[in-house]
Amino acid sequence: MGRRFSREIAMKLLYQMQIQPDNKEEQLKEALEKYSFSQKDKEYIEDVVKGVLNNLDKIDKIIEERSIGWKLNRIPKVDLAILRLGAYEILFRDDIPYTVTINEAVELAKKYSTEDSGAFINGIFSNIPKGIGLIE
Repeated sequence: MGRRFSREIAMKLLYQMQIQPDNKEEQLKEALEKYSFSQKDKEYIEDVVKGVLNNLDKIDKIIEERSIGWKLNRIPKVDLAILRLGAYEILFRDDIPYTVTINEAVELAKKYSTEDSGAFINGIFSNIPKGIGLIE
């Protein structure tokens, strides 16, 4: 199905887990069984979803530091799911170029969120690599 679709499913799972925080393992399992993912795509989704959940405090701190004037609880839940997914990729997935992550996050925001969300997400992500020393 491809990385883009896998990323979309991972974002939807992260969103769903904000709304329904119980049985996260079961939610992940059901999502992986629902579609005919390749093993590589299953591994990506599982890594990203579990990675975000296991590093949530660090990821949220980075997002909040860069979303000047916004507290996490004021960011729309869809945007927050996209931000968490992208931040995880930037911080922990060396195999995915940060420009790809930013572009994909903006595309997800355009598809699933408000008219202004793409620019908001782009602004936050464009500061994350610089802020953690991945680029000069």
